[in-house]
Amino acid sequence: MPHASSLLAFALVSLGMVLTPGPNMIYLISRSITQGHAAGIVSLSGVALGFVVYMLAAAFGITALLLAVPFAYDALRLAGAAYLLYLAWQAMKPGGRPPFQVKKLAIDSPRKLLLMGFVTNLLNPKIAMLYLALLPQFIDPSAGSVLTQSLVLGAIQIAISVSINAVIAKAAGTIALFLASRPSWALVQRYLMGTVLAGLAVRMAVEARRG
Repeated sequence: MPHASSLLAFALVSLGMVLTPGPNMIYLISRSITQGHAAGIVSLSGVALGFVVYMLAAAFGITALLLAVPFAYDALRLAGAAYLLYLAWQAMKPGGRPPFQVKKLAIDSPRKLLLMGFVTNLLNPKIAMLYLALLPQFIDPSAGSVLTQSLVLGAIQIAISVSINAVIAKAAGTIALFLASRPSWALVQRYLMGTVLAGLAVRMAVEARRG
């Protein structure tokens, strides 16, 4: 089992990641507003399946493979930094929109909702970075089975993310109304989010050069 301090630290990282707007949040809010809370929860089930895929991939060696090939690991970090900078620019550019602005979607069947949630999460660079670059930093080989530690940390991330996203899906309409009725707050939010994303991107790029 991971040390208690590692569990707590990773839980805080996971919380920060899920509260940072990204593809999952965009899709769940948009889907909930378009098709209702139930559709949002079905979509969230697909997102959760995507988390399980990432967790199993990390636990069974993909992370170890990347760490064993420095160029691949650095490329992943730099790609993540570039993506964060892109999101920062989208948020801060003149006339730009926040990265989680809702979009009107077509009405889809439960099966397609599940599939789209799953695919959205699999193609989410933020989650890829979480499992392939961040999770390994909280594993201590001296603390026991690396596989067990990976699964425990992954389970913590999934529990936190699903819980927070369920609340987001349920309150999607309220969130959208709040943003629409307070344009000045939305402007502040855009610049705040852009600054945070840019800071994360710079930190990630610097760490890549150090590697």
